[in-house]
Amino acid sequence: MTNAVGHRAVFGVIVPSTNTVVEHDYWRAAIPGIAYRAGSMYIPNPVMGDDKDFQGLLGQIRASIDTAVRDALTAEPDRMVMGMSAETFWGGVQGNAAFEQRLRDRTGLPVTTGASSCRAALRELGCRRIAVFSPYQPIADREVGRYFTEAGFEVTAITGLRCPTAMDIARVPDDRLREMVAEIDSADAEAIVQVGTNLSFVALADRLEAELGKPVIAINSATLWHALREHGFDDRIAGAGQLLREH
Repeated sequence: MTNAVGHRAVFGVIVPSTNTVVEHDYWRAAIPGIAYRAGSMYIPNPVMGDDKDFQGLLGQIRASIDTAVRDALTAEPDRMVMGMSAETFWGGVQGNAAFEQRLRDRTGLPVTTGASSCRAALRELGCRRIAVFSPYQPIADREVGRYFTEAGFEVTAITGLRCPTAMDIARVPDDRLREMVAEIDSADAEAIVQVGTNLSFVALADRLEAELGKPVIAINSATLWHALREHGFDDRIAGAGQLLREH
């Protein structure tokens, strides 16, 4: 029995260079034998203050993702995990499927994305009507809403925090996140879904589930859960929501 880091699996994790949350959330889960090798997408201009700026940010992601994937592949990972979410929702269900296929063709590895992970999580939890929030601008929220609708869910509410820069996403305080959840929650919503991987929400989502009595899905928890389960690992993790604790 080896104690080597990553003796069970190494996940290549693709993140924007501005993201400080994804790797923290994954390592904090402390899953024995699972290691992560990040490939970083260079974001020289992190401004995302309006729809045009947000499209520019996506352009930077698209221009640098191949290099990030190249770098992560040098660690010989067993799976690729997308530690960014907006691009994985773009173009609805077909856009997500095409994105995943491009990554599989490029790497020869199984691929986990935030969009597919959230869809699988909601199906696992038996939730169809959902309220969604993001750190994004309206153009991205429309794409997120389109994806969930095409995937068969009823979106009862969706809105974004309208963060002015990519770094500001990680700086949103818990009080503001609580306010956002309260704004979108309703009796019609069977679950709350958070997207935007640089938003630190895992621990708060776990507490809100107990308070609200319904699933509150943080995208980083959903993505890690999906990567583990699809890879055949059944590890249960406390403090990161019922998905990782019970399913």
